[in-house]
Amino acid sequence: MKAQRSFAALIESFFMKRLMTQRQASTHTICSYRDTFRLLLRFVQQRKHKHPSDLILDDIDADTIAAFLDDQERHRGISARSRNLRLTAIRSLFRYAAYEIPERSEQIQRVLAIPSKRFTKKVVNFLTREEIDALLNAPDLQTKSGRRDYALLLVAIQTGLRLSELTGLTRDDVVLGVGAHVRVLGKGRKERCTPISKPTCSVLKNWMREIPAAGDQVVFPNAQGGRLSADGVQYAVAKHLRKAVNAVPGLNKKHITPHCLRHTTAMEMLRAGVGRTVIALWLGHESVETTQMYLDADLEMKSAVLAKTTIPSARRGKYRPPDPLLRFLESL
Repeated sequence: MKAQRSFAALIESFFMKRLMTQRQASTHTICSYRDTFRLLLRFVQQRKHKHPSDLILDDIDADTIAAFLDDQERHRGISARSRNLRLTAIRSLFRYAAYEIPERSEQIQRVLAIPSKRFTKKVVNFLTREEIDALLNAPDLQTKSGRRDYALLLVAIQTGLRLSELTGLTRDDVVLGVGAHVRVLGKGRKERCTPISKPTCSVLKNWMREIPAAGDQVVFPNAQGGRLSADGVQYAVAKHLRKAVNAVPGLNKKHITPHCLRHTTAMEMLRAGVGRTVIALWLGHESVETTQMYLDADLEMKSAVLAKTTIPSARRGKYRPPDPLLRFLESL
């Protein structure tokens, strides 16, 4: 690839050759990267006054990318985590460019040197046992959509499948006989099988009698029979949460998303005494360290440890007002 080859040619080669052919990236990854570069190209178009098809690599330098990331935070209001995801996609492209056009390594290295932004890692949200029961009792089983939502929520909480794995589940992916399980293709195109309990198996059997018998039929279809969107699942969860709040008012203080159901699975397993390695295997985590966040979130477990700990006796000290100058400095 020549130095003056268009940026468009590099982008096309990156998606077709690198992502789809070599890495066989998931649809979710491709869509995420696509959205990043669409936003980047529109930003550069306004900044350089050039059509995206006319851009060359020189137009996409480190300063331009840094300005794009800052603009995303200021004007689009994205979080530091989302900013870092955008940067990950851009770095992936430029690492590919390093092999394709090594003579531009200086410019490429400056882009790769752009640091990720630090951010505060919040404690994960999850449902307690009481909240799980309230949510599962919310769907109206007299309606087809209610029966679908009940089966979906039950499978999500019991298996911990990712949202994309859940909505992509087909009849062929579900085994309801001996050794009942669901089979999914997760992150990194890694296939894993997740067992399902007898109650969940029974609910799925009843539900799957209501959907077409084709092997590629999605298990949880939308009203038109197609695959549920992420927004569709979010709508269903929010709808049933509004009803569940009547039984458990504390739910109103939590921000619950479909991904929180996955966190709930992990917390249920952790409290049952399941080790981190098994939880990571169950959820399809790349690293066991990812499971550490559930230990950090479990306040009840920490309280149990505190109860078993001998606390040093505390002495009451006499209050002494601070020096005015020190008080000023401490207030800054």
